Amino acid sequence: MKTVPIINIQPFLEGSDIDKTNVAKEVDKACTDIGFLVITGHGVQKTLIDSMYMVSEEYFNRPMWEKMRYKMPIDRYRGYTSFGSENLANSLDEISPPDLKESFSIGPFDHEMDEYHFGEAGSRYFAPNFWPSNPENMQKIWEEYYSEMERLSQDLMKIFAMALGLNEDWFKDKIDKHITNFSVIHYPGQEIRKPRKNQLRAGAHSDYGSLTIVQTNTDVGGLEIKNKNGEWEPVPWVEGAFVVNLGDLMAEWTNDKWVSTMHRVVNPPTNKSNISKTSMTFFHQPNYDAVIECIPTCIKSGETPKYTKITSGEHVTMKINKHRTVVDE
Repeated sequence: MKTVPIINIQPFLEGSDIDKTNVAKEVDKACTDIGFLVITGHGVQKTLIDSMYMVSEEYFNRPMWEKMRYKMPIDRYRGYTSFGSENLANSLDEISPPDLKESFSIGPFDHEMDEYHFGEAGSRYFAPNFWPSNPENMQKIWEEYYSEMERLSQDLMKIFAMALGLNEDWFKDKIDKHITNFSVIHYPGQEIRKPRKNQLRAGAHSDYGSLTIVQTNTDVGGLEIKNKNGEWEPVPWVEGAFVVNLGDLMAEWTNDKWVSTMHRVVNPPTNKSNISKTSMTFFHQPNYDAVIECIPTCIKSGETPKYTKITSGEHVTMKINKHRTVVDE
């Protein structure tokens, strides 16, 4: 049984009101049933996707000492994270070996120099990005891709709003100063460095924010979800498409009408252990001061919300601090 649907969102972006309603219904069903969907018709150019893979591969092939010049500091989510220095299962208080991956991360850029962005409350979320000197064109291509993901996430949040019975601009003032972290994650081949017992490319976890947009270059050692039967099931890989999944924040926002589903990235099979994998992952997160409380259409009259109010910034900071770990080799 295949749980994750493939949905063409182009009719929502370019079609009639009826087209928008039909897409919203499909998305609502996916978000209610499993919290994952694969989207086509998204409008992101293949040439940009290809350029991102090319420049990112060039960066990860640089010497370790050079990559470590941009090591991520403990107080913010910018820069290089070395192999084996994170454990996503820790975010759910699971004990397992470190994840078999390395990554480079950036955040929002080109924003106003004001108190909101650089005062005491906002400075950690809008800290400057680190940019390696090699590859020379890395900053230009990554910023172009990040901007396209901003556009796509705004479109998806419009679809989400309609799917929840809201005006399509309901989320607009809650994401116009978003604090999204974008990471390109490299999972090296495993022909030399073999996984330890219970060690995966990325341990079982749920994401933290409103939604995650993932583009990946292979289904070898791919993404799996835990379906309603408690079974691990591969997410369909469609070339040029994006996987979209909900995070814990969206589940809380919708009073668990929509679900944030456990997922993991498994190791490649033995006969393909030399194949590496790269995932470009846009962890969409609302404005740091956006108050996350039960959406009006997600609760019946007289009911009490399941979750207390929390801000987007407080929520993501708590989650991130749990999954960082010490290298254990």
